[in-house]
Amino acid sequence: MDTLSYKTISANRETVKKEWVVVDATDQTLGRLCSKVAKLLRGKYKPNFTPHVDCGDNVIIINADKVNITGKKWNERIYLHYTGYPGGQRENTPATIMAKPNGADRLLRRVVKGMLPKNKLGAKLLGNLYVYAGSEHKHEAQSPKAIDINLYK
Repeated sequence: MDTLSYKTISANRETVKKEWVVVDATDQTLGRLCSKVAKLLRGKYKPNFTPHVDCGDNVIIINADKVNITGKKWNERIYLHYTGYPGGQRENTPATIMAKPNGADRLLRRVVKGMLPKNKLGAKLLGNLYVYAGSEHKHEAQSPKAIDINLYK
């Protein structure tokens, strides 16, 4: 067998084909939805996935305010952040985050961010995520295609 006949193809910025995708979050479980969205952003569902390149899709999440969390996690899960000052550790629950303005956007971004790489690439990938609380979005010019997120593993 000739080993030189098999070449590993590595995608780069010029060869990547990025698409625009719309995901409906109505009655979806938060963690399961966000893990699939993180994979879409990363490009793991594509055959030419390259770990160090932004080869994922641009994802638009609509109806983010209708996402579900199972059990008592709305009030018992705690997200911590630190202000930078002594005694400045603050805690929020998903219910308090959703009650604030742009709460659905903040909650979904926080969960997806935790599932992306913790480096410059992860920050860039998070910029490809667009979250809207309602069913309307402003990206019709990109002609995004609607997908059923339940068909992805």
